[in-house]
Amino acid sequence: MPVEILIWLICCGLVGLVWASRQFAVVRAVRQDRRLRPDSHPSLGEDAPRLTVLVAAKDEEDNIEACVDSLLAQDYPNLEIIAINDRSDDRTGDILDQIQRKHGDRMQAVHVRRLADGWFGKNHAMHTGMKYATGEWLCFVDADCRQTSNKTLSMAMQETLSRDTDFLSVLPVLETKTFWERLIQPICAAILVIWFDPEKVNNPRCKAAYANGAFMMMSRNAYQKIGGHTAVKTELNEDICMARLAKDSGLRLFVIQNDGLYLTRMYSTFSEAWRGWSRIFFGTFRTYRRLLATLGLVLSMSVFPFVSLAVAIGGLLLANDAARGNWWIALYVTGAVVLMLEIVIFQFMRLVRAANWAWMTYFFGVLLGVGMLIVALRKAAGASTTWRGTTYHNDQGAQSSDSPEAPLTEAQIGGVVDMGGVRDSRPVTDA
Repeated sequence: MPVEILIWLICCGLVGLVWASRQFAVVRAVRQDRRLRPDSHPSLGEDAPRLTVLVAAKDEEDNIEACVDSLLAQDYPNLEIIAINDRSDDRTGDILDQIQRKHGDRMQAVHVRRLADGWFGKNHAMHTGMKYATGEWLCFVDADCRQTSNKTLSMAMQETLSRDTDFLSVLPVLETKTFWERLIQPICAAILVIWFDPEKVNNPRCKAAYANGAFMMMSRNAYQKIGGHTAVKTELNEDICMARLAKDSGLRLFVIQNDGLYLTRMYSTFSEAWRGWSRIFFGTFRTYRRLLATLGLVLSMSVFPFVSLAVAIGGLLLANDAARGNWWIALYVTGAVVLMLEIVIFQFMRLVRAANWAWMTYFFGVLLGVGMLIVALRKAAGASTTWRGTTYHNDQGAQSSDSPEAPLTEAQIGGVVDMGGVRDSRPVTDA
């Protein structure tokens, strides 16, 4: 056998061994699969701690009413809701004002008219909303989330208290309606798992830290200890950065999947998913080196086996009689690797509740993931990022948590804020 073919097959074999090890990890995850459900804990009594839910919305007229209504329907006995309209150009602000007129005793609308210098939009909006929060516990949710149970907040609080956790992130069930959503979402989630294994995240002895901004619950003490949103004001993925700060501060971090508590539909079109996941990869992996390492892992572990199988089939079809034996060996090796890969992916797709056919389109989804990682690499190399109508430049953000930060002046953090549709010109100051 030619030495180059031998080296190639050895590399294929090593990739196959890695996938075999992932098989054990996936089987263990399936067996230990525990999700937070509406009946996971008994109901909370009237002595439940005061909870403030904050939701920031920019141009979310299609989602915000369902989001806030599902929060108002919660059975949590000691609850306030603060909804922040972040410079929306659509009807988001009007919708929030209408809801407040009906439920002003439980829901407060805050309107941010201008983005303060040195801040990214969502972080500034949450920071502004926090100035009116009275809860000893805080819950940050996304405007595109809809609670499907009236017990979501109660179960999350019970889970937090029972585990003596400072920072709980309940992972969303992704609502997917189109082919592209069902193709892309589970693949991109799998790419994140490369670095953020939930088992390691939940282990206080491991440095791995992860949270999903769709639902983050933490004590006010924990929020203040990590520096609040001021500490992540220039981060596109503030959720993961807050999780890192929490672990670095010695706080107890825990993530758990949900079943029947809430849904989120992240992106409804291919272009939205492409831009959105490119932004997520850029904000999550943070550095050019880590993005490059992630791209290398995806190419070697998920693209290389399929390409190798195609090469083996082509080589066998074109080989002469003398070389055909070597190409049969190559076909057996590469075929076995792809089979092992697909077995693992099939079980992973079942674990994340993906479409039944998602494992069959894995290769094409991975190619799209590679494209999004390349876009993220371009952003890390200096390109700007546009999200929700605002363009952010790399010299503004992606600052590490231990980097020195110059204090903001009052002029920098000053803004014009409306409370419930009534204009209030007082400055927004640090909490």
